[in-house]
Amino acid sequence: MSSKQGPAGREFVDTNVLVYAHDRSAGRKRETAGELLERLWDSRRGCVSLQVLQEFYVTVTGRTRRLLPPVEAARRIAWYAAWTLHEPGRPDLLSAIALHVSLTISFWDAMILQSARRLGCGILWTEDLTHGQSYAGVIVRDPFREPDGAARPPN
Repeated sequence: MSSKQGPAGREFVDTNVLVYAHDRSAGRKRETAGELLERLWDSRRGCVSLQVLQEFYVTVTGRTRRLLPPVEAARRIAWYAAWTLHEPGRPDLLSAIALHVSLTISFWDAMILQSARRLGCGILWTEDLTHGQSYAGVIVRDPFREPDGAARPPN
């Protein structure tokens, strides 16, 4: 992704959205995730972190439910890594710990939130935090909810 755009309009994608886009059994969630990722790719607003890509690899190549072979997962990771990528460092770890404590969210969610903040993202796409809530200036959007805020019915 070009750095010319600047932080305005950047949107951070959590692991679950990437996984659903590659899960053939996910039905409507797969379709929704795919459309979101395509929009973010086309608009050049998509952002991820090294943590998200690591979690994606572990999830889609897992023993229990392998969604992609390791070579294909690596190819997809290279594709997503072309987006704006955050590689957390020591200061991010300490900031995430502070977010974990102050917001009472999981440490891993705090790391995701810290990456979104560091990249200047206004939106974090995830189903793991409360839809519509602002966490330290980043608005959470659950892409799998209906426009009225209700959860979408299962397939």
